[in-house]
Amino acid sequence: MLPEHLHGLEAAACYRPSRDGLDIGRDWYDAFVMSDGSIALEIGDVQGHDVDAAAVMEQVRASMRAIAAHEPDPATVLARTNELLVTMDAARFASCTMLRIDPDDGRVTGASAGHVPLLYARDDGSHSIREMRGGPVLRVLPGAEYAEETFTLDKNAALVMVTDGVVEGPDLTLGAGLARAGTLAARAIHDGLNAEETADRVLDAAVAADHLDDVAVLIIRRT
Repeated sequence: MLPEHLHGLEAAACYRPSRDGLDIGRDWYDAFVMSDGSIALEIGDVQGHDVDAAAVMEQVRASMRAIAAHEPDPATVLARTNELLVTMDAARFASCTMLRIDPDDGRVTGASAGHVPLLYARDDGSHSIREMRGGPVLRVLPGAEYAEETFTLDKNAALVMVTDGVVEGPDLTLGAGLARAGTLAARAIHDGLNAEETADRVLDAAVAADHLDDVAVLIIRRT
């Protein structure tokens, strides 16, 4: 569930399971309001398609939300979550991106744990790909540290967070998939579509292009 009142921000998310009915989904997203009024967003992907993967997914999502209540910096949240998973000897590793956005000025602070790049879509129809700073995927390296970066989300622009199934496939390279998703999102923003409609457009294209994996899209737009 996404927060209903984001004070100048609009968020939407879409998820579709794998085409293989025996596979268990392990992509996730989350968004919540932090104690200082900023908005936290995260999206991630756990290795595997089984019960163990689903269990790790729930552990990661719950842990990140709990840690963020006391340590709001994304890099710290990822580092603490990594240590927790290492200590627990979790069954799978996980990639993740976490952002914290100030709804008043659009200031974004973010970090990545080996996750696919972030897309920045603008209302003039252009987009860019942001390879977020960060560190290794979660649960692989004890004591891992994560770098973070800060930038501004302009008004009427959107950040598009995806899992790898959206931008990679049997006949789709990561670069081509990112370009496709970024172009679709930027055109949707330029055409006046809201965040939910934009997320649907990006996800529908992934599903139409030999989608085999489970897929998730999380979009935040500054209004």
